[in-house]
Amino acid sequence: MLLSEFLVALQQVEQLRFKTPDGLFVPAHFHITEVGKVEKHFIDCGGVERKEAVVNFQLWSSTDVDHRLSPQKVRDIVGLAIQKLEIEDQPIEVEYQANTIGKYGISFDGAHFQLTATQTDCLAKSECGLPEPSEKGNCAPGSNCC
Repeated sequence: MLLSEFLVALQQVEQLRFKTPDGLFVPAHFHITEVGKVEKHFIDCGGVERKEAVVNFQLWSSTDVDHRLSPQKVRDIVGLAIQKLEIEDQPIEVEYQANTIGKYGISFDGAHFQLTATQTDCLAKSECGLPEPSEKGNCAPGSNCC
């Protein structure tokens, strides 16, 4: 989800709720402790230089169970971050504490924001000798491409 899509979705809710990939809700008294711009400049395993950028939200829950963020307060926080950090319309990455800090994507189901599982991937499969995935059902037996 892009930041612009998040801001549009915020206008559709009265109560801000996030649901984890396993279907549990982030406690309603969560805080958004950070809104940031994260830029990653790296070399993949095939030697290709790459740059990526995301808007990062960090969700945190504490013992302050009376705390509640309104959609308007989140719009204000994000608006300030856009202004001060010169944030562009990038995908959102959400950090949320599980056994360790988890990084999630985000989607909207019309009522709640869904934290979506993210995956690592090899960005240079051909350089590593890995076959590119094919359409399901079109893989050679034993190729591990599906």
